[in-house]
Amino acid sequence: MPRLTKDEIVRAAVELLDAEGLDGLNMRSLGARLGSAATAVYWHVTSKDNLVQLAGDVVWDEIELPDLDDLDWRTAATAMATGLHAMMVRHPWLVQAMASHMIYGPGKARFDDHTLAVYEMAGFSDDEADQAAASVFMFVLGNAVGPAASVSLARRFGGDIEDTLREAMAKATDIAMKFPRLRARLDKVAAAEYNAAPDQTFDIGLTALLDGFENGLSRRR
Repeated sequence: MPRLTKDEIVRAAVELLDAEGLDGLNMRSLGARLGSAATAVYWHVTSKDNLVQLAGDVVWDEIELPDLDDLDWRTAATAMATGLHAMMVRHPWLVQAMASHMIYGPGKARFDDHTLAVYEMAGFSDDEADQAAASVFMFVLGNAVGPAASVSLARRFGGDIEDTLREAMAKATDIAMKFPRLRARLDKVAAAEYNAAPDQTFDIGLTALLDGFENGLSRRR
């Protein structure tokens, strides 16, 4: 049998994390997926925490970096934020991992460096570029929490998820009816629609954020 490589182990870990989440990742399950003993996996990655860190970094390589010679800064910033959001939605465990593990490595560093280049190209100083990049990152992360929570809840409740969601929405609706603005919205839409995020929330929010950056630069000029 060919010897396992660290890259094979990390890629298999990403697949297992996508399927089972952080709680489903263990060396025995990963070894079974790879057709190898858990001890062989440990030899390459030493611990589950180290494996999560490696898997949490490699997925950043999936984000396509725009060519800054061909695009204006705003188009590039939009492409990078959209790519980051799509990656986090594809790998919902990453949101949870970032709250409990130190995620770093060449994949994330590649993305971060290119992000700073985008905002420097716009005309921000070093400190301002850091602030702009951090603001957009936190916005994207916040928008990825919802999809990640949905996957986590579905995995937790299994086949009972629909009944659980209906019960939760009913309780949330009862509470909301005690507050005038929430009640007014419930009078216009169904409870399920009320509890869902409005259409195009991510696109509208990102546009508003970049508008603010652009207006600030214009005023300064």
